[in-house]
Amino acid sequence: MKKILTLFAVVGLIVFSSCEGDQGPPGESVAANVFEVEKVNFSATANSDFDFNFKSRIFPGDVVLVYRYAGFSPTTNLDVWTILPDSHYYTDGGLYFSYKFDFTQDDVKIYTEGLDLIANPIPADLRTNQIFRIVVVPGNNPIVTTAKSINKADYSDYYAVIKKYGIDDSNVKKLN
Repeated sequence: MKKILTLFAVVGLIVFSSCEGDQGPPGESVAANVFEVEKVNFSATANSDFDFNFKSRIFPGDVVLVYRYAGFSPTTNLDVWTILPDSHYYTDGGLYFSYKFDFTQDDVKIYTEGLDLIANPIPADLRTNQIFRIVVVPGNNPIVTTAKSINKADYSDYYAVIKKYGIDDSNVKKLN
C-alpha cells in the first residue's frame, strides 16, 4: 500500500509541476526613445541651463543619455554626437567649461558650468544654436520586468546605442 501511495505522490508531483496556468496579460512594451532639441542657447559669461519636459513620464529605472551635435564627418558620412558630460579645456590643460545634464522622470536640464567665464567667455559656436539628442534607454520598470543584457552598448557612441536598442534614427521626436 505504501508503494502505491508513493507512486501516486511521485506521479502527482511530476504532473502538477509540469502544468502551466493561463498566460497572464501581456506586459507593456517599453521601447527606447530619442528626442531632439534644437536652437539651444547658453550664456557666454555665466553658467546657464535649458530645461525641457518629456511630455510623459519615463519609468523610474530608465536611463537618460544626452548627446551634443559636434558637426558632420565627411570620413564616415555621419553626424558626430558627443556624449555629455562634455568638457572643454584650455591649451594648458585647465578646465574651461563643461556641458552637463540632470534628469527626473518628467524632464531634462542641460547646462553649462565653467570657470572664469567673465574673463574668458564661451565662444558663440559652442553656446548658440546647439543641438542635443536625448536617448531614453529602458531600465528596470517596476511594472514590466526585462532580462538584463550582458552585451551593453558603448554609451559614448550614439550610433552603437541606437543600434543596440533598435531605434529608428529617422524617427527622432523633435521637442521644439
